[in-house]
Amino acid sequence: MTTVRDICNHLKLIAPLNLAEDWDNVGLLLGDDASQVSRAITCLTLTSEVAAEAVRCKANVVVTHHPVLFKPIKQITSSNAEGRTLLTLLRHGIAVYCPHTAWDNSASGINQQLAELLNMKEIAPLRQRAVADQVKLVTFVPETHVEQVRQALWNAGAGVIGNYHQCSFNLRGTGTFFGTDGSNPAIGQSGKLESVEEVRIEVVCATKLLDKALVALRAAHPYEEPAVDVFSVKAVANDSGSGRVGTLPEPMTMHDLNCKIAEQLRQPDIQFVGDPAMQIERLGIACGAAAEFLRDAHRAGCQALLTGEARFHACLEAKELGLGMILPGHYATERFSMDVLAKRLSHQFPDVVVTPAESELDPVISWKAP
Repeated sequence: MTTVRDICNHLKLIAPLNLAEDWDNVGLLLGDDASQVSRAITCLTLTSEVAAEAVRCKANVVVTHHPVLFKPIKQITSSNAEGRTLLTLLRHGIAVYCPHTAWDNSASGINQQLAELLNMKEIAPLRQRAVADQVKLVTFVPETHVEQVRQALWNAGAGVIGNYHQCSFNLRGTGTFFGTDGSNPAIGQSGKLESVEEVRIEVVCATKLLDKALVALRAAHPYEEPAVDVFSVKAVANDSGSGRVGTLPEPMTMHDLNCKIAEQLRQPDIQFVGDPAMQIERLGIACGAAAEFLRDAHRAGCQALLTGEARFHACLEAKELGLGMILPGHYATERFSMDVLAKRLSHQFPDVVVTPAESELDPVISWKAP
């Protein structure tokens, strides 16, 4: 039977959490990961309507793109909409997972999907991800506790290499120790030389997570004084990053590109900045509300940036840069991908019914004056 943990682990594979922006709140945000799952729904935003739908269809987990509990809170009560939604989910044992910017930035995520919808070529991250500051953490563990210590390190965030989690190297050997009168060895006796079959465990760890990983290691390790080595390492840059940039199949006018985007996203009303006749060959993409990528697109030699929505002054900045900006709406640039995600989860977990939320609609309504 599929569990919430199984769903979470698969989502971490296709949208590794290390790809999320530093300010984001991603992963399992609510629920018991050991709970069984027979029904799941995906959505862009976990509104009260979506929560009610999850209850009606007896879903066990909701995968929402936008996170709940985004800002620190001190109480969860029925006095506000978020509190009422969370209480509804808690009462019915419904878990909540949020991939957000990890899904935006992943190799098969939203920005990549947008680029592929436009048949773009030479697709690459628009903003290259900074190389992480890392160390290598090494410890020596008796065979009886290898799994326990490795899992503790992984849970603390160690063992992540690019899109891969739970990475480690394990080498068996023999360790020796002589415990003095004040020692209390977990294996053997003090006052005599002991030999123990041990496993050397190596994991990489982001420097910012080192203290957390060391605390977890010592809590899981059976030894009174575990041997731990920390080595500095030089990380090698990879091709991960935020947004996407690429070349259109052929140069297009802003007008024609708007028409193509409107067709692909089924969004007839598109706002834009720029001359409808301007030629666009190279396009930057950053879904949602991501006008902060304007400068990145300009440096990358783009003639335009596709994002969901932008503030007025960002539009003025685009105009000053001579850069077109295409704005189909926040909902339009992201909601379609939650349908894609529902299909992927259905394929991966055939025993789980996974559907996109039917109650979710774009809150922004277009109106044309008569």
